[in-house]
Amino acid sequence: MTRRILLVNGPNLNLLGTREPEVYGEETLADVEALTSRVAADFGLEVRAVQSNHEGVLLDAIHDARTDCAGIIINPGAFTHTSVALRDAISAVALPTAEVHISNVHRREEFRHHSFISAVAACVIVGCGVQGYELAVRRIATLIAQ
Repeated sequence: MTRRILLVNGPNLNLLGTREPEVYGEETLADVEALTSRVAADFGLEVRAVQSNHEGVLLDAIHDARTDCAGIIINPGAFTHTSVALRDAISAVALPTAEVHISNVHRREEFRHHSFISAVAACVIVGCGVQGYELAVRRIATLIAQ
């Protein structure tokens, strides 16, 4: 069995640390990737990280995960509310998936309350800051071990 998790971060998450720090905090995407890798290593897992502002790049990464990953952690960013294609890709690869959102999307604008991803995710972690990624690794590691 593969011992890898795919970490997917969608549009604008490359701006973490500078984009609306009052909403998203001051940690950078590099900080998130390092945290995720550090926690995954505690479970004997490694992380392959991808971030893109382009939906097709994210779709290709999810499709590729079929062959070399045991689970997925995804923060789809704004694609959460718009992308049936990401939802279908996650469903198609049939890997345990954790959906993560740094902010509490339910306390924000109404359009952020709907997720196309949640229905196909094993869990949804919302509003825990970047600690949500740590929680997601722990949950995916548990699901992989079952």
